Amino acid sequence: MERSSLASSLAQSRAGRALRRPHNWLQLIKFSLVGASGYAINLGVYILLLRHAGLHYEAAAACSFLVAVTNNYTWNRVWTFRGERGHIAYQGVRFLIVSLVALGANLLILHGLVGAGLNKVLAQAIAIVLVTPLNFVGNKLWSFRR
Repeated sequence: MERSSLASSLAQSRAGRALRRPHNWLQLIKFSLVGASGYAINLGVYILLLRHAGLHYEAAAACSFLVAVTNNYTWNRVWTFRGERGHIAYQGVRFLIVSLVALGANLLILHGLVGAGLNKVLAQAIAIVLVTPLNFVGNKLWSFRR
């Protein structure tokens, strides 16, 4: 069996095992609930900064992201991935790195959707949803791994 085929087979096997573990589904549900609170915070702060502070939509998105990521890190650390808690600073830095990658993806999607003529708030709402799977996998496999 060639290497790429073997690597693909191992990844599929690992993913299959992960999908069959109820604990992973419970974590995904908790992560999604935390994400929903972060989503509301992100959009609320975004709207305030966009409409009342007069910030450019990309600057408003970055600022609202920082507020939401603080909320999400706290709740994911103490609730979602409670059993995987390590050093607060190391996990915090990892969480921030994953979140910055997610922010980059969010801004690319947001910029594309706004450029396509979508309303800025709707575009941000869609971008957040599209980036969530990337965010979960990065945090589960790196930020909060055992």
